[in-house]
Amino acid sequence: MLLRLKTGVKNKMTVIKPPFTEETARAKVKAAQDAWNTRDPEVVVKGYSVDSKWRNRTEFFSGHDAIKQFLKRKWSKELNYKLMKELWAFSGNKISVRFEYEWKDADTGRWMRTHGNEHWEFNEDGLMQTRDMSANDYPIDESERRIK
Repeated sequence: MLLRLKTGVKNKMTVIKPPFTEETARAKVKAAQDAWNTRDPEVVVKGYSVDSKWRNRTEFFSGHDAIKQFLKRKWSKELNYKLMKELWAFSGNKISVRFEYEWKDADTGRWMRTHGNEHWEFNEDGLMQTRDMSANDYPIDESERRIK
């Protein structure tokens, strides 16, 4: 994932690679959050290796094509998706995050909130090679939304 870091060169675009420091781990989490909030599979997939392996709840798949198909399906159901990610832990080439997102169910029109955790492993180029995600959803009233 590309993002801007303060490196002495103003606004230099840098690829964030492991091993991570607290600063670079937080920047990597923020970059992932920003990419996912575009709701554009072509943008999101750029942060993953071509053979990236995913577990998303009960689904297991790998590779850019499968990731893009999954995201298109996800966001056709999860309307008005808005995500917040928070660094939980990091070490070497691994980062764990907790996340929360809100969305409107395309089938029912009901607002939902999802809470979960992800464990990420990156290759030497800074691309995510493994993404392991667990989450739970529950209905909320629109007035209860806190991520906008």
